[in-house]
Amino acid sequence: MALMPIKFDLVKRVKLAQGLWLLYWLSVMAGILIFSMGIFFKIELRKRSEIMDNNESHFVPNLLILVGLVACGINAFGGKVCHDSLDTIKFTKWKPMLKIYMSGCVVFCIALFVTALLCFLMQISLHFALADGLKNGMKYYKDTDTPGRCFMKRTLDMTQVEFRCCGNNNYRDWFEIQWISNRYLDFSNDEIKARVQSNVEGKYLMESVPFSCCNPGSPRPCIQHHLTNNSAHYSYDHHTEDLNIWTRGCREALVSYYGGMMNSIGAFVLLFIIMQAVVTVGLQYLTTSLETLVDPENPESESEGWLLEKSVRETLSGIMTKLKSLFKGNQVQEGDAEAAPT
Repeated sequence: MALMPIKFDLVKRVKLAQGLWLLYWLSVMAGILIFSMGIFFKIELRKRSEIMDNNESHFVPNLLILVGLVACGINAFGGKVCHDSLDTIKFTKWKPMLKIYMSGCVVFCIALFVTALLCFLMQISLHFALADGLKNGMKYYKDTDTPGRCFMKRTLDMTQVEFRCCGNNNYRDWFEIQWISNRYLDFSNDEIKARVQSNVEGKYLMESVPFSCCNPGSPRPCIQHHLTNNSAHYSYDHHTEDLNIWTRGCREALVSYYGGMMNSIGAFVLLFIIMQAVVTVGLQYLTTSLETLVDPENPESESEGWLLEKSVRETLSGIMTKLKSLFKGNQVQEGDAEAAPT
């Protein structure tokens, strides 16, 4: 017995074909949007690959690009089938391909679900890539004359300004590294010399942050040096007063930025799966209603469409039987091939 049968006449078939044609072309537009989001996501990762130690994964954006292209092709084909479905002669040439096409649509929906899942899970790997990349990038901040690192200062400064953040976890991360190059230190100065000699690794550490950590919205001129020394500044207490530098860490800011982007893309892909499932079910009803016309010579005759020709259990058992027979056939062929040389 067919699953979820529906009676159709010519008017219902025409309306269904027209509605599906429109939905298919909307799906093509959605596929173009997914492709564009994959391109945009890839560009955004490339822009900040330096602060991820070039360890960022481009698998998800590449998958989005591929899925977007496949979505355009599959839905354009479905739209063409719906357009030709009301012409018996034109529809006949599509009949042999429809079963393979419907199976491909089911597989594609599964691939879309995996893509959406990866969009949500990628935030974990991105978190670790940013943690290591920002930590190393801050160490190379001063190496403006070292090949391969000369743009790290600019990258970190632009990141801190754009995302309103400071350091890896917070602004105190800058206290633990030497971010001023020795080229700009006057070692004849006793204070500088004493500070370098007091450090076990011979680094010039200070309680200061780069200018890019300054908050331009603060009414007070930026205090970026001697941040924890209250006596160095008039009417200043770093424990109680809001600092006029960004206190949010760049890792948190970037994870939030990329996480929001990936959550939005993942949610859109999930919505697209629903849309894809609707058009696939609609096409199944359309094709089955055209195959079961009471009078094939009369396009106005009534017909019946269904979701599955048999029940779910019977359909699944039939698929398993076909898979088993296919597997056994492969085993027989392998046995014949081994027996032939003997």
